[in-house]
Amino acid sequence: MSEHLTMATFKEKVFNFEANQEWKYEGDLPAIIDFYADWCAPCRMVAPVLEELGKKYDGKLRVYKIDTEAEPELAGMFQVQSIPTIFFIPMEGQPTYAMGALPKKELERAISDVLKVEAVA
Repeated sequence: MSEHLTMATFKEKVFNFEANQEWKYEGDLPAIIDFYADWCAPCRMVAPVLEELGKKYDGKLRVYKIDTEAEPELAGMFQVQSIPTIFFIPMEGQPTYAMGALPKKELERAISDVLKVEAVA
């Protein structure tokens, strides 16, 4: 249940960097942002895992995707050097990120530890 973000929807749903100098999350739920590209094999490995986690944590977490080819400005703004890069955005505090195709267990640990979200029973 992921949603693709453009520059415009990113500013509306995640962070309006034109209005705010300091990080201010605009969302109503913690989020994961997957920076990816269609040609990237590790990205294609992570995509179904993130879809599954989006369903597992439905209503408690948002999963967004940003195509680094279509949105190079956003990738540059977050200093994305390699893909996949996955950002974890809690309701309060700064986002953290991880690079590479993380296993499902690692993603779930970050969802629990960083985002403070537990799975829907």
